[in-house]
Amino acid sequence: MSDRVTPNAEAPWVFSLQPHPLLEPLTAALDAQPGHLESRQFPDGEFYLRVCSTVENRRCVVVADLSHPDEKYLPLIFLLETLRELGASEVGLIAPYLSYMRQDCRFADGEAITSRIFAQSLSRHIDWLVTVDPHLHRYHALDEIYTVPSRVVQGAPVLAQWLTTKNNLLLVGPDSESEQWVSSIAGLSQHPYVIGEKHRFGDRHVEVILPDIEVYRDRTAVIIDDVISSGQTILQCVQALQSRGIDKIQCVAVHGIFADDSDKALIVAGLSQLVTTNTVPHPTNAIDITPQLLPAVIALLQRTKNTG
Repeated sequence: MSDRVTPNAEAPWVFSLQPHPLLEPLTAALDAQPGHLESRQFPDGEFYLRVCSTVENRRCVVVADLSHPDEKYLPLIFLLETLRELGASEVGLIAPYLSYMRQDCRFADGEAITSRIFAQSLSRHIDWLVTVDPHLHRYHALDEIYTVPSRVVQGAPVLAQWLTTKNNLLLVGPDSESEQWVSSIAGLSQHPYVIGEKHRFGDRHVEVILPDIEVYRDRTAVIIDDVISSGQTILQCVQALQSRGIDKIQCVAVHGIFADDSDKALIVAGLSQLVTTNTVPHPTNAIDITPQLLPAVIALLQRTKNTG
């Protein structure tokens, strides 16, 4: 007897190669079914994958954590292509954190524009893409580099909703790039805000200078950022706040990458609370972004169902 799993209704399958905090709530909210996989590594390090759910003529959704992508990308391609080969009617990708967005031009002769290469490669294996707050710096939209339908979900509303439950705060944006984002969150949550001036001297060397915040010294400062990678920007912001006499400091971000255990370094530096959404699995995940993702995913599923 076959041990493959077949669905009980015409509902999407939802797969993930690694445990992800969004997998269960998204599956439930979509009235979908959890897809079943077998995977392991051979002794030589190569990846083994088996899809145990019957996906022929079914819509499939893959939830993928693409932080630290180099070790995860090839297994993801194996999954996406296997679903297609097994007859899935569509394969959509929810990548809440979308990697390889920083290198969007050739800053020095011979550099690889990895954002474009990555986008072209990934687009070949999926029918649509949903992500949260990608680092669109020189690109105006994802469709400049991705060739499949895509939806970008904004993290600001869910951060603002969480901050609305807090009192006596000062929101702090670390640099001018964050001003429009932080001002929007401040407007929604009804907290005052200030914006710092950041000077970057390398990947891990930055300096943050804050304006006069004497009038806010009795408030809890909450640093707002879209992504924390090395943590250096947040660390410098903490030190700048402390130098201005503010010692009640927290930080809220959409994506928490926390390279080199930078989350621990930030707590040691003086953060009393560190909070992220559940786009990237981490103990700081305290804000569920499922309600924001859901309309985008449903719209793309409905779009492909109608056109199909």
